[in-house]
Amino acid sequence: MSDWKGRRVLLAISGGIAAYKVCTIASTLGKAGADVRAILTDSAQQFVTPLSFSTLCRQPALTDEDFWNATQGRPLHIELGEWAEVILIAPLTANSLAKLAHGVADNLLTNTVLASTCPILLAPAMNTDMWEQQAVQRNWRQLLEDPRFHGTAPGVGLLACDRQGAGRMAEPAQLLAQLESLLHQSDTHHQGQRDLSGKRILISGGCTQEFIDAVRFIGNPSTGRMGIALALAAQHRGAQVTLVHGPMHSKDVEVAANLHRLPVTRAAEMQQALESAWPQQDWLLMAAAVADLTPASHYPHKLPKSELPNPLPLTAVPDLVAAISKQKQPQQKIIGFAAQTGDIMPPAQAKLHRKGLDAIVANPVDQANSGFGSDRNNGLFITAQDKPVPLPPSSKLTMAHRIYDAILQL
Repeated sequence: MSDWKGRRVLLAISGGIAAYKVCTIASTLGKAGADVRAILTDSAQQFVTPLSFSTLCRQPALTDEDFWNATQGRPLHIELGEWAEVILIAPLTANSLAKLAHGVADNLLTNTVLASTCPILLAPAMNTDMWEQQAVQRNWRQLLEDPRFHGTAPGVGLLACDRQGAGRMAEPAQLLAQLESLLHQSDTHHQGQRDLSGKRILISGGCTQEFIDAVRFIGNPSTGRMGIALALAAQHRGAQVTLVHGPMHSKDVEVAANLHRLPVTRAAEMQQALESAWPQQDWLLMAAAVADLTPASHYPHKLPKSELPNPLPLTAVPDLVAAISKQKQPQQKIIGFAAQTGDIMPPAQAKLHRKGLDAIVANPVDQANSGFGSDRNNGLFITAQDKPVPLPPSSKLTMAHRIYDAILQL
């Protein structure tokens, strides 16, 4: 069953060319089983139609005409505000931003915001000069001081006005991830509080590749999606995050666009990046699938097949997390990961003790919809003192949040 099934998401669309991206969000949520409703401002209807969102949401899209012409039942904005578990305002225009920052309520969107108590995700989109105006930046900062407003600042790129700069609305995959985080947080914290604020968290993810020659390498199937999920969950909860990762697919990199990333290829490069960053961190989550062996020799050119060494001389790769754990200060925590087949508990417990970890996450890679390459995962959160905490099947982002919930109990 989808993690979105039955969740109540209100999409509030204001007037901007980026409104077309919200169609993708509505479609994705609807297919995942979420209960989705949409509000369109008058200006939004110059770019997208209520019919589009009615079709994608499987129920009528709402406009100011519905607001002012309501003749029976409870006031529409009150009903919507109480109904929503989370609200996404996208694109957020300079006009709507100013109204929200100053508590103005002159249409269905702004009235619904004031009548709601759920977390609200803001996705601004506008011309670069508009975004950089002092008044707009002041309104943005002021709104984010309210703990129930969460923002994804616009990215840099080619805008519809042919300007190259800041103002491009975050991509649907990024906004969907943050909505999922807000729902998890609002289940346990009022209005999705940022309970990792002030934490500095270092995360490793993905595989390493140990090259034999210019085109051949020793590697593994890890895509880095669990590492990205851990980084996104921590960032959404207010942490300062550094993600050190191996090669990733472009689709996954897009989701991680707003993260502080240090891309590497070889295990030695990952070791250098982690050891350099670790002294300034509070926690390390070692989710990378680091190679255990590397070729004894590397050839900078492609070897003919007939010249490939057989057998191939190999040397051991240093144990990255064991080395870092020896440098750990009392206030720091290290969480390891163990991708296992069969009975995942015994080898994970042995790794926990052998490497001096505070906890370890064991996950099966021989089950369907779990482990390498999957969007979903499950496992156990194991410490030396307490009973293992089950991490039931879920999206990797939800599992990441459950891991942080468990770490906070250490």
